[in-house]
Amino acid sequence: MGEQPLFSAKAHVFQIDPATKRNWLPASKHAVSVSFFYDANRNAYRIISVGGTKAIINSTITPNMTFTKTSHKFGQWADSRANTVYGLGFSTEQQLQQFSDQFKEVREAARLAREKSQERFELTNPALNIAAPQELSEDRHSPPPLLTVNGPCEDKLIRSRSAEVELTTEKESIKKMLSEGSVSCELHMEAELFTLQDSNAKLVSALQEAESSGQMWKKQLAEYQEETDRLREQVAELEAQSVASAGSDPELSQSVETLEDLLRTKDQEIQSLQCKKTDASDLEQEKEEAMQRLQELEQQNAVLEERVKSAETDLAASQEERQQTEGEVQQAIEVLDLKILDLNSLRQSLSKLIDK
Repeated sequence: MGEQPLFSAKAHVFQIDPATKRNWLPASKHAVSVSFFYDANRNAYRIISVGGTKAIINSTITPNMTFTKTSHKFGQWADSRANTVYGLGFSTEQQLQQFSDQFKEVREAARLAREKSQERFELTNPALNIAAPQELSEDRHSPPPLLTVNGPCEDKLIRSRSAEVELTTEKESIKKMLSEGSVSCELHMEAELFTLQDSNAKLVSALQEAESSGQMWKKQLAEYQEETDRLREQVAELEAQSVASAGSDPELSQSVETLEDLLRTKDQEIQSLQCKKTDASDLEQEKEEAMQRLQELEQQNAVLEERVKSAETDLAASQEERQQTEGEVQQAIEVLDLKILDLNSLRQSLSKLIDK
């Protein structure tokens, strides 16, 4: 039947930093859908979230999991199988409460499903069917030769059923190990790539701001220098005119004083801009350091991409091995089914002989 959707909500997804186990690493750039699913084939409940083409959450809910609300809009739970802690940030407190209630309901359903599966296993356990031979052995009217034949047949039947149960359990564990290993590897690689991309974006933004500020200061400095040169020329012309007129014109003297004051003001502004120019040189140095860090991050990104490609190759090889293992397991199951049928027919024949 496949997986059936149960509940879905929008949230920002985070994962705990595997290095510090304290800081949160964003697993999604924007709010994404986080959904509960029921897998009818495995009788299991899962939380799944996909960002782009990658699964950023693939968590199977177990009865011992707990969803904890750490704030009004944030909650988290630990997944020991994926070896990580997931965090969800919601836009409203109501959405967080709805998700928490759904988590509790699904966890209770997972507990009931596990108990039912255990009861079903106990009912189908071959060890519980040994009572029939014991009753026959206690029957005083049963002939001894038939009892000696019946004992080994029952042992063979029990061993065959035990082998079938062990084979099925091993098959399920192989499937689970392969699926969890591939998903955890993809999630870890995706988290590292997302962190590097976020750092690159921040560095590029800081460099652009520093460059725009430096260009603006250079432009203002050039304008002030041009205006200062022009004022100096005007002052020189007025001084020459004042010397020629021998100070007979008071208005001209007042104009000269005004221009000198304006010139002193511009000199102060030029000194201030020169100080800012020193700051701009510091920014240029920081820009070079940031560019160097960006190159290092790009190299690290390339290394991580190679690791992702290698992980994808290993995953493909693991999938091929899993398919081959499943084929071998299926063949073994078919052989065991045939043997079980033969043993059942033999047991029925022996039971008829005992009844006679």
